[in-house]
Amino acid sequence: MHRHPGADRLAEVAMLSEQLPRFMRLVHAMKSQPSGPDVRDRAALVLLYPLVRQGPIRQGTLAELVHADPSTVSRHVAALVERGLVRRVADESDGRASRLVVTDAGHAALDALRAERTAHLEQVTADWDLAELATLTTLFGRLLDDLAAGLPRSTDPCPAERTLPHPVGEHR
Repeated sequence: MHRHPGADRLAEVAMLSEQLPRFMRLVHAMKSQPSGPDVRDRAALVLLYPLVRQGPIRQGTLAELVHADPSTVSRHVAALVERGLVRRVADESDGRASRLVVTDAGHAALDALRAERTAHLEQVTADWDLAELATLTTLFGRLLDDLAAGLPRSTDPCPAERTLPHPVGEHR
């Protein structure tokens, strides 16, 4: 039986659509693992990524960037400030407001979190050959870029992450 190429594509897109929720559940489960900082600290530490990328920003802007409830972000920011990982500085454009700045200790904590994530991914992909890993990395980056491009510009939480070239194919 000969299948139409469009049907094959739709089947693959449908499979990807089914895999994304599983991926998100696994990422959530990994973030909740008890290794390293406790789970509450880990949830707060994740806010360091957009703070480093976006520079000094207001807390409300941070909540918008990460698509989180402002009260949740407020609790996490308070924990980061208490631990000395973030500090508040006066907003030059509005003296009543403040912006959040990552401290040297915050940069060190983010580096540790990145190293932990890299070690975990090294472990789970240890049986992959370099070509498989490079293909996944390239295509996953392309998927993330295209997902982000589909968002309204103001809601892309990580626009500065589009820094890796796409060596496979003619994309971008």
